[in-house]
Amino acid sequence: MTVRTALLDRTVGQAMSSLSAVAKHGLGDPALAELVMIRASQLNHCAFCLDMHLTIARKHGVSEAQLDLLAAWEEAEGVFDERERAALALTEAVTVLTDGFVPDEVYAKAAAHFDDVRLAHLVGLIVAINNWNRVMVGRRIPPGGYTP
Repeated sequence: MTVRTALLDRTVGQAMSSLSAVAKHGLGDPALAELVMIRASQLNHCAFCLDMHLTIARKHGVSEAQLDLLAAWEEAEGVFDERERAALALTEAVTVLTDGFVPDEVYAKAAAHFDDVRLAHLVGLIVAINNWNRVMVGRRIPPGGYTP
């Protein structure tokens, strides 16, 4: 495996970092933001992002039960509330666009739990973490390099 020293052009990296920060802040729930980023990173097999966001999630008070069961959130009754479940369903739908679109029912459930602004930030966060996953996986960046 080859590790690249420069992840991105500085300006592209700054733009991606800005999108991530604005979307996460605008969502207004750092713990939920971390669950979303971890779930997308699981789907995209991004070890670097998983390592990083699991560390951050613990600092934001995400429970070990949620972290342990996140990959099977749909079956984990009582571990995730309806708002979290709606955000995770939207995360999966946007991350894995197998049908080329987000199903109406998934979007409607998310829209029922988030106002227009927070929903826009949630979608922005999902897009941002998918971009980061693709950079880190595409550049073959291994886990363990994140320091808070």
